[in-house]
Amino acid sequence: MIFDLRAASLAVEGRPVLRDLSFSVAGGDRVVVLGVNGCGKSTLLRLLDGLAFATGGEVHYGGAPLDARALGDPAFRRRFRGEVGFLFQNVDAMLFNPTVADEIAFGPRQLGLDDVDNRVARQADLLGVTALLPRPPFELSGGEKKRVALAALLACDPRVLLLDEPTANLDPAWAGRLVDLLAGRADLTVVAATHNLSVAEELGSRALLLATDRPGLLFDGPTAALLRDPMLLVQSGLAHRHHHTHGGTDHAHFHVHDVE
Repeated sequence: MIFDLRAASLAVEGRPVLRDLSFSVAGGDRVVVLGVNGCGKSTLLRLLDGLAFATGGEVHYGGAPLDARALGDPAFRRRFRGEVGFLFQNVDAMLFNPTVADEIAFGPRQLGLDDVDNRVARQADLLGVTALLPRPPFELSGGEKKRVALAALLACDPRVLLLDEPTANLDPAWAGRLVDLLAGRADLTVVAATHNLSVAEELGSRALLLATDRPGLLFDGPTAALLRDPMLLVQSGLAHRHHHTHGGTDHAHFHVHDVE
């Protein structure tokens, strides 16, 4: 088992953000975390990445507790950071090197991996950023930055990818290429968070649905089944029931909130 959460909760400055979450993620799983802004999707990814720690319950990675004590152990920390890559929603927080080439090379160098130059070239080509290698990351567009950040993660050969709104800032063509890239990597375990229902099923065959101010999960099951359940989407805030009058007759339609 890659991740195992048992009644995990997390409070920020005394305010509950995640409450009583229990689920597991096995190797090779493709999981999409859904919910409206503010429901705790990003916080859940931070919890899985060891950037925040449960204030109640338990979180395990590979059968071992994932907590401050574990990450204080150099051997565990090195293994965990080498195996788990986290793509932030705001990738500006990830980019700090003088050039794109240095950015992609940074992780492999820190981990002591071999063949760094070839890793940089290979991932730059895969993500279409080869022409950007000499440029400073801060000069790039939002979509270019996201592709550079993803190239930097993949250069470390992770076994797990945590993706926060992975298609945000990408144009439709590159959003599609990202989906294809992930689909072609059966060796990766992927947990992706989004509120964009139009890409949900492509990002993960299994969906976890969070709701604001409610403990646990509203849903844990096939993404396709969730997308066919408008009442559950309304309950979570990802859709609403819109009433209007047409030709003297009252109508009600379900509308999905699908803006990035």
